[in-house]
Amino acid sequence: MTTTRYYNVARHVMALTAEDDIFALLDNCRPFEVVPSEPLISIVIRDKAPLPDVWTEEWRQEEEGDEIACGHVDGYPLFVFRTRGKMAGWLTCDSDYHSATLTLGELPKLAIDNAMMIVYALATAEMNTLLFHASVVCREGKAYMFLGPSGTGKSTHTRLWLRYIEGSRLLNDDNPVVRIENDGRAEVYGSPWSGKTPCYVNEHYPLGSIVRLKQAPYNAIRPMSPVEAYATMASSVSGKRWEKSIADGLHRALNSLTATTRLWQMECLPDEAAAKMTSGTI
Repeated sequence: MTTTRYYNVARHVMALTAEDDIFALLDNCRPFEVVPSEPLISIVIRDKAPLPDVWTEEWRQEEEGDEIACGHVDGYPLFVFRTRGKMAGWLTCDSDYHSATLTLGELPKLAIDNAMMIVYALATAEMNTLLFHASVVCREGKAYMFLGPSGTGKSTHTRLWLRYIEGSRLLNDDNPVVRIENDGRAEVYGSPWSGKTPCYVNEHYPLGSIVRLKQAPYNAIRPMSPVEAYATMASSVSGKRWEKSIADGLHRALNSLTATTRLWQMECLPDEAAAKMTSGTI
């Protein structure tokens, strides 16, 4: 039987339509499930079907065996998800990314999570919404985000906060959402996507600070210039920057965030002293 379920992520509603058994894979989405309401994004999930023989590739990302290829077919955006040679699934979207169809392959859970993240990031890019690649802790009513390329120790640093900084809690370990409110204030939301750490918290907090981490044989922290801050955040935000409307939307949100948020560069060891230095400084 086909069912539609609704999920509210940072006040944007997504509708997923699929066979009932598919939703058993989506424990990560349950904290975000809401009663039926008008969705911003609608994704229809269907069973296996062959990838079109002819399509044009525009961009490809590979990381730890996971691969996402982006392009178009018959004028519509197309995304192909593979892992270690296996076809996880493929996604086609309308031009505004508000409607999409996901075709499942050998790894349906991976395909669904990837499809939801991509469509969400692209459909909300013009709505002062940013899907970050970051790890986030909350403490005393504020959220603190840690940025950096994969392998720089974001998750390690948040674990150090959880261990040594009293009152700290993990909000998200890979893909938090930041919304710029009408008054310019930045709010950080948990999401159904949290990388390898199962942390699916439907809560939100005002953004306290952002820290870019860099491995070093010592601990040192300094404030970033506005130009550094913008470039750092831009490299950590999901979006198709070669599409003008998306690029413009991301630029507006990043400009606002740069103007209102203090960013720090932290060169550090993976130790207690590093966590206490960042906490004491920011």
